[in-house]
Amino acid sequence: MPQDISRRRFLGQVNCAAISSLPILSTLLNLKLAGDVAAATSGTQDYKALVCLFMGGGMDTYNVLVPRGKSEYAEYAGARGAVALPQANLLPISPIGLSGMQLGVHPGFANVQSLFEAGKAVFVTNVGTLTEPLTKVQYNGTARHLPLGLYSHSDQQEQWQTSTPNARSSKGWAGKAADLLAGMNSQNKVSMNVSLSGQNIWQSGTNAFAYTVNTGGAVALDGYNSASTSATNPVTLRTKAVDSQLALNYQNLIAQGFNHSKGKAMEAFALFNTATAQTLPNEAAYPSTNLGRQLMRVAKTIAGRGTLGHNRQTFFIEYGGWDHHDNLISSQARMIPEVDAAIKAFVDSLTALSLFNNVTLFTASDFARTLTTDSSGTDHAWGGNHFVVGGAVKGRKVYGNYPSLAVGGALDVGRGRIIPQIAVDSYFAEMALWLGVSRADLKLLLPNIGTFYAANSPSSPLGFLL
Repeated sequence: MPQDISRRRFLGQVNCAAISSLPILSTLLNLKLAGDVAAATSGTQDYKALVCLFMGGGMDTYNVLVPRGKSEYAEYAGARGAVALPQANLLPISPIGLSGMQLGVHPGFANVQSLFEAGKAVFVTNVGTLTEPLTKVQYNGTARHLPLGLYSHSDQQEQWQTSTPNARSSKGWAGKAADLLAGMNSQNKVSMNVSLSGQNIWQSGTNAFAYTVNTGGAVALDGYNSASTSATNPVTLRTKAVDSQLALNYQNLIAQGFNHSKGKAMEAFALFNTATAQTLPNEAAYPSTNLGRQLMRVAKTIAGRGTLGHNRQTFFIEYGGWDHHDNLISSQARMIPEVDAAIKAFVDSLTALSLFNNVTLFTASDFARTLTTDSSGTDHAWGGNHFVVGGAVKGRKVYGNYPSLAVGGALDVGRGRIIPQIAVDSYFAEMALWLGVSRADLKLLLPNIGTFYAANSPSSPLGFLL
C-alpha cells in the first residue's frame, strides 16, 4: 500500500468483513485516530479557536434572554404562564443601541450578565434553521420551503451542525473549515478539531474529523502503559506485545496499514497528553462539574497549542438534558448556574493566558421551546436566543430584533413557536470568517448562505465579531 494513501481512502477500499476480523480494529476505535499526514506550514502565526457549547435537547432560550419592560413582560408572562420567570428575579442588562425595550437574563446567569455588561459577550436573538426568509403568511401557505424535520431533535441537531437545512449531510461546517484551514497549522498529528463529547457531525469534513478526548485527556489503548516495568504485571506483558507488533512489517497490506495507523494514533495520544499536561493559573476555580472539567480540558489544549502545532482549533462540547417537557423552572435553576460558573472559569483561564481575544465561545441547540405550556414544561419549537463570549466580540449588544412574545403574534405559528429572523447560516458565517475562512469559500461551508448574505458584501453577516 502506498504510504501517502489517506486513512479514509484506505478504509473505503477494504470491506467491513475483512476489517472486523482484525483485533486491531478495537484499538483504532479506542484511540480515535489522528490524521496520518501533517499539513504544510503556511507561516501564519496568529491563533484563533472556536468553542461550540451545544445545549442538547432544545434549550428554552426565551427564559435565558427575557423582556422585562412593563408591556413586553406582560406579553411574555401571558404566553408563558406557569413557566414565566418572576420579573423581579431577572438580571438586567443594558445593551448598546437598543431603544424602547428592556431585557434581562435568567437569574442563574450572573457571570454571563457581568460579561455582557463588560463588553465581553453578546446575544443573538431569534436565530434558527431556515431555507429562506419566511413570514407567517408564507409559513401558512402552500409554497413554503421549511427545513427538513422541523421540530425533530435529530434533524435539527444535524442542521445546526451542518447548516444544510434542505438536505441530509454527514459533513459539518467546522469539519469543512478544518479541511480548508489545515495548512495554517504547522502539524496535524492531532486534529485541529477536538471534541469532549465524542464524534459529532459539526467537526466532520472530507479529511478532517474530531479527535475525541475526555476530561482526563486523550484516550489510551486499553491495558497499555509504557511506564509499567514489572515483568509479571499483565500490563507490562501487553505493552511489550503491542510494541513488538508495532515493530513488525506485515506482508498483508491491510494488517500493515492498520499497524501503521495504530502507531500514528499512539503518537498522537502521547503528543496530546504531553501538550496538555499543565496546570492552569486558576485551575482550582473550575467548578467540579462535568462541564467545568470539560472546559478546563479545552483551556489546557489551547495552552498547549504550540506543542500541537496548531494556529487554528475548534472544540465541541455537548451539555445535554434541556428537553424539558416538565419541571422547566426547577431544571433550569439547577443547570444554568452550572453553565454560568464553567464559562466564568474558562474566561478567567483565557484571560490569565492572554488568549481571551483569540477564542470565541458560542452556544447552539436543537431549537427553542414553545412559549406556551401544558403544565410545567414546554414543547419543541424553532427560533431562539444564543450568546457569544470572547475578546473579539463587539460586546454589550443584542443582534437581531427581539420578537414579540404575545400569543398569536406576527411570528408565532402556533403555541408560541417563533419563526427565526436570523438564519443559522448567518450566525455561523460570522464565526467562519473570523476563524479565517475566505469569503470565496463560504459557500463550501454553508451551501445556503447566498440566500441570506452576499459573500462579496463589504459588511459582515451580522457584525458581532471584529
